[in-house]
Amino acid sequence: MKYKFGTWGLIVCLLICISGCSNSKTSPDKNSISVTDTLKEIIDTTLLFNGKTLEGWEVTEFGPRGPVSVSGDQIVIGMGDGCTGITWKKAFPRNDYELTLEAKRVAGTDFFCGITFPVDKSPCSLIIGGWGGGTVGLSSINGKDASENETTTMRNFEMNRWYHIRLLVSENSIKAWIDSENVVDFSIGDKKLSIRPEVELSKPFGIATWQTTGALRNIRLKRI
Repeated sequence: MKYKFGTWGLIVCLLICISGCSNSKTSPDKNSISVTDTLKEIIDTTLLFNGKTLEGWEVTEFGPRGPVSVSGDQIVIGMGDGCTGITWKKAFPRNDYELTLEAKRVAGTDFFCGITFPVDKSPCSLIIGGWGGGTVGLSSINGKDASENETTTMRNFEMNRWYHIRLLVSENSIKAWIDSENVVDFSIGDKKLSIRPEVELSKPFGIATWQTTGALRNIRLKRI
């Protein structure tokens, strides 16, 4: 008789192996990962892109958009006359989460990764490489977009180079990193968050480009 193991079966096997290794030690190793930590990491981290299909996503109907395809282990968001992107169609948290992904600009000179995400009941967008190719920031804060508020920074992005993006969202703050650089550290307070009308269809969570071809991979969500 053959047995099929699902996700929980694999988790149980992993925990048995970890427990066996832990029990063989006479004293705890401060650098070791506990069974509880391992289980929490498995449960709390969700892979949002399986590397093969757009399962869980839909191509956002922006109108004059470009093509969207899966090539190899990446999602290619093609250049359109305006926004082109994908929107997540499954459940997504509103606070206390960490999103990580890798993105690169393949062609064009505007933002190659515009992440629209929820913050409690408000939407917001993290723009990577907008307004001529180098602007990074949140859109929008008190009606001011990523090119004109306190989160605005400028940096150079190389063509066809992967950048690791990390977004950390809580009820009171938004933080973001590109590779190891902290590019956004914003305390919300009484500020009003919103998005530009161009990315309205990306709500509650979506990723888009503007007149630019971008690629995405390793999209992960973690509850914190």
